[in-house]
Amino acid sequence: MQLNIFEYADQAGLEAARTCEAILRDTIAERGRARIVLSTGASQFEFLSHFVKMNIEWDKVEMFHLDEYIALPESHPASFRKYLKERFLKYAPVSQAWLIDGEGDAGEMVERLNEEIVKSPVDLALIGIGENAHIAFNDPPADFDNESPYTIVDLSDTCKSQQVREGWFDSNADVPKQAITMTVQQILKSRHIVSVVPHQAKAAAILNTIQGGVDHNVPATILKTHPSWMLYLDKESAAPIYQWA
Repeated sequence: MQLNIFEYADQAGLEAARTCEAILRDTIAERGRARIVLSTGASQFEFLSHFVKMNIEWDKVEMFHLDEYIALPESHPASFRKYLKERFLKYAPVSQAWLIDGEGDAGEMVERLNEEIVKSPVDLALIGIGENAHIAFNDPPADFDNESPYTIVDLSDTCKSQQVREGWFDSNADVPKQAITMTVQQILKSRHIVSVVPHQAKAAAILNTIQGGVDHNVPATILKTHPSWMLYLDKESAAPIYQWA
């Protein structure tokens, strides 16, 4: 694990974007193309605002969507497809964007994603960490053994509560019960993983991730087993680390 701590969320986002730019430029220079996975949510605002401005040959980049609610219209403010179109694809004309459509047959969507993502390794995965330490929608206790690249999961109450606190929904009852998500095993197959996790709301999850051993009740701990995991924090999300150390 490479731990990077900055004063402000915007600084963390900028430096993470610069790291991702270097990874993608090197990958494209070596292989002629690159594959990325993007996460969403409030914690990614600062990162994405800088990432789309990086000097990257976007037409040589293929993007995969990390997760999406089932049966949520794209017009809904919480739609991750809407989020990526507005905050990433509007500015980064990638060669192919594999967005997750959870409004149709979810099983067929999973099959299609699985067929596409296994065609070549993912070079860079942007993986956020939730308040309950979930990665993607792999809530605790997370399944670390599922070999399917994407799967359908039930969302926990703690996950739903985070979405409400961030303002995406009015109440837990409004949050969809299920989602399509990339599995833990597929995330770990990425060549590089970058996690940008600012803000005080994530502080407890970060502390539990850093200080504990690999534990499916703290899903993000599995990222510590990856040979190229880079974690970007601001002073708020990193604060408990100093007290623990």
